Formats: sequence, structure tokens, C-alpha cells
Amino acid sequence: MSPADSIERFRLDIPRADLDDLHERLDRTRWPDELPGAGWDYGVPLAHLKDLARYWRHTYDWRAAEARLNQWPQFVTEIDGARVHFAHIRSPEPGATPLLMTHGWPGSYVEFLEVAGPLTDPARHGGDPADAFHLVLPSIPGFGLSGPTRERGWELRRVTAAFAELMRRLGYERYGVQGGDWGAAISRELGRTRAEVVGVHLNLLPNGYMTQEPGDLSGLPPEEAERTRRSWARFQDWVRDRQGYADIQSTRPQTLAYGLTDSPVGQLAWIAEKWEEWTERPVDRDLLLTNVTLYWLTATAGSSARLYYERAHADYWGKPPEASTAPTAVAHFPHDNFVLLRHIAERSNNIVQWTDHDRGGHFPAMEQPGLLVDDIRAFFRTLRGAGR
Repeated sequence: MSPADSIERFRLDIPRADLDDLHERLDRTRWPDELPGAGWDYGVPLAHLKDLARYWRHTYDWRAAEARLNQWPQFVTEIDGARVHFAHIRSPEPGATPLLMTHGWPGSYVEFLEVAGPLTDPARHGGDPADAFHLVLPSIPGFGLSGPTRERGWELRRVTAAFAELMRRLGYERYGVQGGDWGAAISRELGRTRAEVVGVHLNLLPNGYMTQEPGDLSGLPPEEAERTRRSWARFQDWVRDRQGYADIQSTRPQTLAYGLTDSPVGQLAWIAEKWEEWTERPVDRDLLLTNVTLYWLTATAGSSARLYYERAHADYWGKPPEASTAPTAVAHFPHDNFVLLRHIAERSNNIVQWTDHDRGGHFPAMEQPGLLVDDIRAFFRTLRGAGR
């Protein structure tokens, strides 16, 4: 490895002064008014956020979270001018499959705290040792400990190239990829463009849902036709009431960054809303707050939002997806943002496994870790020993 490819050990150790500053800002929060009886119609209810902020200030223990994350071997390296942070958790099983798992927004590698053990050491968690993985859990450039980015142009294809380079530096000649949200887009692109990727497992499929009126559905089986109607209805609901955050981050991320970087409660509200609306049931509040605290302490609200801007201004944006021949599995969780459709997915993806789960939402690694682990294991079991 050349000096330019160097990888350095990393350990989380946030200065006490930064935590004191967070507490002081929480103590000085200036709260807005609220319409009576509004519920969630206008955004996060005041009482809900006050309760979260109170817990964050007086009960939540960052040092405990920091110690838990530090149980993972963590590293940083520079790729294409950007700092890339990652956890690298090697399985005790020598024949384990390398697996790159990528988070999305507003997430982080914290999402994988509940699945890392079962994936890397299945024998200790009641599984088959043959299903073991060596895990690489990177932070997307601009997000958390990989941020902020320092120049324009960090869209998903550049991130994809950086992660391929990361796996090369780690010595993995063949590996699988997994992701949801932005992690799904990055994982799919890795599978589409990199021959060394043996399989792609996704819990969200970009362009896998209805984005225009479906028209005549008579050629579809009744169940798929009904699913298509639901997909279109949910997409319309998304456009009408739920995609404002993405529009802002795709157009004016810098303006947004001032408020979120200066106010911890602002950052909390911006993220907590998504973890409430995109899940079937509330995610453990300590995990939520670890994720929020990571964004706050690294001041990466703005640089993470820039990924939306760069994607929206890339030359490929708005064009049909380029076809991928990589073996692809989709784990569809019913309370995610969109109803996914297999007949659309198969137009541009090589779907070899499709599972409709009966519970779970946008963050399955935290909501339904067992279901996600089983789905990943089942998919890569079918690929074990297969060439591509």
C-alpha cells in the first residue's frame, strides 16, 4: 500500500467542551408556538420534541454510545480528496463473505449496531457459521465522521467510485453490497458498474415504484395491479406532503445548514421527524439520539444535505435508470416510504430474490434486525460459490 493509500486507526473521543456546549444550547432553546390540535400535520409536535430534547439533555448518555461504537475497529483514509471513515468488523470465520453495508440520510453507521453481531458471528447468535460476513460500514462522504466534504461534485457515482477504492485498499477482490435509502442507490450502482460485486441486497429500490399515473393495468395479475394502485397513491401522498425536505436539500442546502448547525433542537427536529414518519413503530430513542448527536458533533447537516443537491444537478438526473445485470435481492418492508413493484424493478434490474415482509419500515436494521439479517443471509447463501 502506497502512502497515499494509507489507512489509519480511528477512535471516537469527543471533547468534553463539545458536550458541554450541546447541553448549554439545549438549555437555551427558544421554542416556537404551535396551533392547537395540529398533531403531526405541520411537522413535529411541540410536546413530542420537548420530551425528546429533555431526554437528550438530562438522560441520554453519549459516552455510553461512544463506548459501544468504539467496540468496532474503526479507521479513516483519504480517497479522491475526501476523508472516508469506516468500521471494519472481520468475522472469526475465515471463509466469511466480505459485505459493504451503506447507510442513507438521515442515518449513519449507527443504524447497523443491532445487525453487525449476527452478520459477522452467526454461530454466537444461533446461526450457521457458513453465513458469516466480514463487514465494512463506511460513512458516506459529507456525513458524520466522513465529513464535511470540501469541494463540489460528491454525488452518488463519485461516492460509488470511492467505496470501490476503499474495498480495493482493504484487499477484497470480490464482495457483496447492501443498503437502503442512499445506501441502496450506491449499492445498486456498485453492482451495475463493478464486476467484483457478487450480489446486491437492497431494502429500498431506486425507481422501483410508480412515479406517473399507471394507466391500463389489465395486463397485470390482480394482486400486482392493486399493489400498483397503492404505489401510485403513496407516491402522490409523498409528493404532496412529505418530500419538502428533499426539495430544500436539493436546491438550498447551505441556507438550511445555518439553522441546523446552530441549533441542536433544530437538528433534532429535522431528523426525528423522519424517524417517526418512515417507521412502523418508534425506534429506540437512544439509537435515534446517537445518530442525531453524531450529525450535531460533526456539524455535517449541510454537507450531508449537499448529496441531494449534487444528485439533482448531475447530468444523469431525471434519465431512466441504466440496467444492472448484478444478481439483486429486494427486501420490501411495508411501512417504508414507497410501495415497491417487482414488474417495474425487473425492467432494469436482475431480480433473483424478492421478499415482501409483513412488518418494518425505512430503517429495518434497527426496526426489524432479525428479518433483515435472515434476508441477507438467504440471498448470499444462494450466491455462495457462484461466479459472475
